[in-house]
Amino acid sequence: MADKPDITEVTTFDKTKLKKTETQEKNTLPTKETIEQEKQDSS
Repeated sequence: MADKPDITEVTTFDKTKLKKTETQEKNTLPTKETIEQEKQDSS
C-alpha cells in the first residue's frame, strides 16, 4: 500500500454522465412523543 492513494481516476471523472436521483428517507426515527406513547402502552 502506498502512502498516498491514486486519485487520477477521481480527478478525470465526468460528473455530467451521472443520472439525477431523488433520495427518499425510508426508516425515519420515531419522535420523542412516539417513544413515550409506546412506553405508556406497554406498561
